[in-house]
Amino acid sequence: MTTRGRPSSGAARREQLRRAKRAQRARQRAAGFVDVQLTIPRGTATKLAAARTATNFATRLDAVLDRIVVRLADYPQLADLAWNRTDEFIPADEALQLYERNWRFIEPARLNERERNLIERLRAEFGNGDLNA
Repeated sequence: MTTRGRPSSGAARREQLRRAKRAQRARQRAAGFVDVQLTIPRGTATKLAAARTATNFATRLDAVLDRIVVRLADYPQLADLAWNRTDEFIPADEALQLYERNWRFIEPARLNERERNLIERLRAEFGNGDLNA
């Protein structure tokens, strides 16, 4: 006669749950996932909770974050301007300010297409179409 219900490992239910949660976290770490705790207004949190059920949420969120922050290593001359920073990412409006304050150190001939496009986007979004350099 077979027993019904969950198989018994000999450990108490509380211990089984603890082990299962530890294994889940290990799988997530191995897959490159990280838990992030945010303190945000209730309305924003509600929107975020609803949005995470949408298809391709992570991809869409990544696209939004790419507009908000700039990865220094992707833009050689910007990285040169930010030589004294330890951050991997900086806010996009700060990137524009860095370009504007230090434009005299920029070599336009060395700007690659990607960095030119970034400067144009930053200028349009944060500089009202102007580059104060």
